[in-house]
Amino acid sequence: MTRVLVAPFPTDHNLLVNFEILSSPVCFLQSIVPNIPDWLRQLESWWEQEGQGISDATDRASTPWLRMFDLSGARVDEILYAPEYWKMLRHGYASGMIWRVFEENSIYSAGLGIYVTSFYDPGLACPYTVSLGTAVPLSKYSDDTLKQRFLSKMLQKGESAWQGATWMTEIKGGSDLGANIETIAYRHHDRWLLTGDKYFSSNAAAELAVVAARPKGAPKGVRGLALYLVPRLREDGNLNYFIRRLKNKIATRSVPTGEIELRDSEAWLLGQPEQGIYLILEVLNISRVANSLGSIALAQRALADALSFAQSRIIFGKPLIEQPLMRHQFEERLQQLRAAAKLARQSLKLLNETWQQKPPYSERYHLFRLVTHLAKYWTAELAVQTAKWAMEVHGGLATLQEFRAERWLREAMILAIWEGPAHRQILDGLEVIERKRADRLLFQMLSPAVNPSALHAMEDRIEHYLRLPQEQKEAGAESLFSELANFTATALDASTK
Repeated sequence: MTRVLVAPFPTDHNLLVNFEILSSPVCFLQSIVPNIPDWLRQLESWWEQEGQGISDATDRASTPWLRMFDLSGARVDEILYAPEYWKMLRHGYASGMIWRVFEENSIYSAGLGIYVTSFYDPGLACPYTVSLGTAVPLSKYSDDTLKQRFLSKMLQKGESAWQGATWMTEIKGGSDLGANIETIAYRHHDRWLLTGDKYFSSNAAAELAVVAARPKGAPKGVRGLALYLVPRLREDGNLNYFIRRLKNKIATRSVPTGEIELRDSEAWLLGQPEQGIYLILEVLNISRVANSLGSIALAQRALADALSFAQSRIIFGKPLIEQPLMRHQFEERLQQLRAAAKLARQSLKLLNETWQQKPPYSERYHLFRLVTHLAKYWTAELAVQTAKWAMEVHGGLATLQEFRAERWLREAMILAIWEGPAHRQILDGLEVIERKRADRLLFQMLSPAVNPSALHAMEDRIEHYLRLPQEQKEAGAESLFSELANFTATALDASTK
């Protein structure tokens, strides 16, 4: 379907005009982001012509098969997707989802590429995200030999580019990394050997992974963790890690998630071991930005599909969209979508400013951290609620798997958990306020668009919160964080109208 670019997002929320914006991720991005790169238009066109059908088939097929052994009995751990799946996946790499970051020295357009991809398939955005989360620390913290050996293969422009993965979580969970990571790293000549099990490992079978582990003898807690680069193959050509099984998930079926066994797996340390937790959090925060963008794209798609249905569904003699209550709900959802999109965009802009920083970080980096936690928290919830509401618009038809409405809710439920659910974002976001006072930089950024009395009230709210006893602070954290996220999204929307 040919897309016609339209004017910026109308402030009167004319739904007929907005449908042209909502039905296209590039058109929507153009309404809030200046200077859309041409490659994003080409990417959208490919999705419309080929990709969406492949994505639908991949979702219907559910979890792919894992072939663990070949006919001779050798361990191969091959994931058996249909050939069309690999065409869909490789198209994004060839388009420049990773290599453009380093050629342009900017992570911004890759973030927009993840947005376009997520509009059609939120799960497929994950391989690109974790590949980026592998390439960035590899470029920042490895020596020239490792860059030539590994990074050069990730930055190939053809469909043969290597994929990356980020494996932190183990069976006990991912929120308390300091207590739950039991993978041990042993020094062995010029490299390390890792032994342990990773439980939720997205993009299983990637050629490279960055893996959190504890060097033997390191202290307990997060200060004892380090980040390692683990290739799929050992130097002798044998498998360097093993896939125990693939997970049966309700959605994001276009990214294989498995359980990974590390058994004296060859690895290389990235950065200094005492700074490992900072590198791990850098990787997680890249994924959180991508998750925010994916959540907004999913919410846009659910809203677009619901609007298309409401325009054609006749209820009591006129289209559903002309019913006053339904129309009002659409208008409210449009406003929420735009404000949340501005918050996600701000997170991406700050990432683009700070992604090459190393510890010790600047104040701007801590502002990035706070905005990213706010964005991840707010957009994930928006995606779930929008997808749920879009199902209600469709009524009973939304419960049928032959239509996409139910898929968007399944996908949204996973986005809300990826890279830390709501409580993790709340606690980490308030920690960067308490320890780094990133709220002060946030308010400086927002002040031109905010009523001074409202700004002072929000400042007083935070100061009162910080004086509370620790248990009271944690118990009441969500109320404050939700208010701050809404305040920030609204202010950003007002500042860029």
